[in-house]
Amino acid sequence: MVSRFSWGVLVALLAVALAGCGGKSAEEKAKEQAAKASAPVCDMTQVLTTTKLPAGFPKPDAVTYHQQKTEGPSLTVDATYAGNLDDAYSSYEDAVSAANYTVTHKEKEEDDAEINYEGGGTTGQIALRDVCGEDDKLVVEITNRPQ
Repeated sequence: MVSRFSWGVLVALLAVALAGCGGKSAEEKAKEQAAKASAPVCDMTQVLTTTKLPAGFPKPDAVTYHQQKTEGPSLTVDATYAGNLDDAYSSYEDAVSAANYTVTHKEKEEDDAEINYEGGGTTGQIALRDVCGEDDKLVVEITNRPQ
């Protein structure tokens, strides 16, 4: 017969094992926060015709700039892309190359992608997030800073 102590140990081990299941990783939580922060850009109607990005900065035709803000030396530009993630990723890869910028790192997942770059005396990241809930629209967040 199993003692009360053994049952207590078994229950405690089971509780610890279950507590580790189903929790979100730090990466998943950060991704959810970024998506939540980006979602309001989907509904923006304001259009910026000029930005503080360097002259000749890569911009695919399907991109519409909506707002920009400066924090310290970094400039962040929020935009939307009319198309899907695969098209946006390919378009930005081509545009970065055509503008003589260098891709320093890139990563593409199911619902987001990033392209890190340097060029035009700057470095930064182009983040693409499929958070608008539409098949043909996603958020583009460009972070640009001096080298």
